[in-house]
Amino acid sequence: MEQYISTVGNILNLPSYRVEGIEEEEHDYHIYAQTVAPCFVCSCGSANGAKWGTHEQLVRDLPIHGKRVGIYVKTRRYRCNECRRTVVERLPGVSDKRTMTDRLVKWIGEQSVKRTFSSVAEDVGVTEGTVRNLFRDYVAELEEQTTFVTPRWLGLDEILLLKKPRGVISNIEERTIVDLLTDRNKRTIVAYLSALPGREKIDVVAMDMWPLYREAVTAVLPQATVVIDKFYVVRMANVAMEAVRKALRSRLEPKERRGLLHDRFVLLNREHDLNESQRFLVDSWSTLYPELGEAYRLKERFFAIYDADDRHEAADIYAKWVASIPPSLRTAFSPITTAWRSWNDAILAYFDHTTTSAYTESVNNLLRVMNRVGRGYSFEALRAKILFTEGLHRRLHARPKFKRLRDTNFDMGAPTEHANSRSTPNELNGRLLGADISTLTELIEGGQF
Repeated sequence: MEQYISTVGNILNLPSYRVEGIEEEEHDYHIYAQTVAPCFVCSCGSANGAKWGTHEQLVRDLPIHGKRVGIYVKTRRYRCNECRRTVVERLPGVSDKRTMTDRLVKWIGEQSVKRTFSSVAEDVGVTEGTVRNLFRDYVAELEEQTTFVTPRWLGLDEILLLKKPRGVISNIEERTIVDLLTDRNKRTIVAYLSALPGREKIDVVAMDMWPLYREAVTAVLPQATVVIDKFYVVRMANVAMEAVRKALRSRLEPKERRGLLHDRFVLLNREHDLNESQRFLVDSWSTLYPELGEAYRLKERFFAIYDADDRHEAADIYAKWVASIPPSLRTAFSPITTAWRSWNDAILAYFDHTTTSAYTESVNNLLRVMNRVGRGYSFEALRAKILFTEGLHRRLHARPKFKRLRDTNFDMGAPTEHANSRSTPNELNGRLLGADISTLTELIEGGQF
């Protein structure tokens, strides 16, 4: 261990402290200091006290030169001349809640959003539990300072994250993530929607066919139109066709199954996207296995429902589609007919609000890649990374570009009406539209998140 007295000023860069000595080890700096101007204020309000000894207090600080830092502060004790209590001097720049500097508290909070708790704890020399607690305090402070704008068109989705379904709240029009919820239970959704400021202005809620979503929306947002996006509906047609294909394969001999090579990839394509060789394969398979060919055609005709111009035409196409299902395939396609009976109005509402399709494609791309990045983080940390990482936010009112005034002979004294109308940085920080889905997806896929 190397010990020496500092002769090059205050290595801590804390003007309120005078460094008296430093001991340097392989991984740590032990810095001995005391306050330059002791501050005594008793809890009774008196500033009249007498010295009553000293006490050494260990205060954690920011790493220096990649080494952990502990400051041993020679803290003065006082005895209040008014109430006779013994009081320890207040240390400037030190957290009231923890024996560490304010700047370290802030640094740990910022780093814990970007990195794992264990790595931050190792850099600073505290326990992982301490980092976790500071992270929670930091996120709570951010949430107090930040208000996400309540969407006019709100999206309700879920993602299987850390082995548990999580609720995802999004702004459909702006294509942003507004919040991640711990689960997708009705109580959680109801509590979230009930706390939204201006929730009565929500016009549309797009969701999948999870019954508890609809129950929560009906209870809290009776004015909103529930819309089932076509992505969730047409996906059921692919699932039904897949059930027929798998059942057929299970009955075939290995030699026959080889004749269906790449059948899943080909049959999941839309008919208008097939190339010449793929069309030949589909025609051949349909001749050899009529049931498979009919399942493919049923899937295609179901997709055609969404080519309709309005909900009435879509309902007519669906009715004809149902009537065309042969008895042998009714079981495979029954999930669709059951869902349509239960969600008829919400499914057809898509034709009144068709812009949800682009949003759904974006959010599903995001949820797919989030499954990969979720490993190694707690849910709370991942949520904070998404909601509070700088550069991901979209703001309600972005500051306009600087424009030169036409009249340059203006008075520099009183501010103009235009200047007064600008939002302050603090106001902008609190009026966010959420984390941009496209930007977030690019960062995750690029390994930068």
